[in-house]
Amino acid sequence: MTLRIPTCSALSAVMLLAACHAPPPADWSGYAEGDYVRIASPLAGTLTALAVQAGQQVTAGAALFTLESDAEQAALAEASDRLAANQAQARNIDSGRRSEEIAVIRAQLAQATAQATLALSELARQQPLVQQGFVSPARLEDSQAAAAQSAARVAELHAALRVAELPARPAEREAARATARAAAQALQQSRWRLGQKTQRSPVTALVSDTYYRVGEWVQPGAPVLALLPAGAVKARFFVNEQQLGTLALGQPVTIRCDGCGQPLTARISRVATQAEYTPPVIYAQTQRDRLVFMVEARPVAADAARLKPGQPLDVQLATP
Repeated sequence: MTLRIPTCSALSAVMLLAACHAPPPADWSGYAEGDYVRIASPLAGTLTALAVQAGQQVTAGAALFTLESDAEQAALAEASDRLAANQAQARNIDSGRRSEEIAVIRAQLAQATAQATLALSELARQQPLVQQGFVSPARLEDSQAAAAQSAARVAELHAALRVAELPARPAEREAARATARAAAQALQQSRWRLGQKTQRSPVTALVSDTYYRVGEWVQPGAPVLALLPAGAVKARFFVNEQQLGTLALGQPVTIRCDGCGQPLTARISRVATQAEYTPPVIYAQTQRDRLVFMVEARPVAADAARLKPGQPLDVQLATP
């Protein structure tokens, strides 16, 4: 009996036949999910203007909505006036007395100097008269006292003039500058609060939904609308426990959906660390098939535009 060895062509045919009958890759069900940007104001107020509507495309920087801002405008005006007052006070402390006040002190100094000169002349005239006996010593003492008083007045006005020409003490000037800086910060806060009453789009996106109507009261931090940026749609599907070990971050998958045309490719961006839809207490052997783990895959931006949030998807591992 002759043993026949298969040729290379026969082996190739056998391998090709085996490949044709290989089991298809795992197929998972899922849906498209959008990464929404929900726009809110940190302040409360009545919605006075809603500049967009659901389904509208908006560009980055476009106005979205406005809340009433009467209180914020009044606070801004108050802060602006307070800053102007504090800055003027700081300049006044740095500059010393007004020129008119200094002129008054100079005039008083000139008058006191003239009186001192007159008192010295009177004292000089009284001294020889006392020696000759024509004037009593008491009269000379009065002249000496008047001359001393006039000289002290001159010295006092000289000191007052120097003080008037000087600015305030360093501690007072620093306190005035600090008060002005605090007023500037308060003004900045008021401007920020007023700016928060009008929200603008941070990105170019589609307005997915609006949650309030004009005239309604909006709580602080409550989203007024939701934006869906371009390309911010991902596939979310669920894999059972047995297949979870075959997946890895960055692994390509093929996505199919009704009305999407050609299948699109995405890469796994997240694998959940906890199971969903799990049995309540104990994972019995017969219950483990019910364990599923959420997996997310992100297509490129051009393909993501073909998906609509909530759309059912069929996902498979991409074949080489």
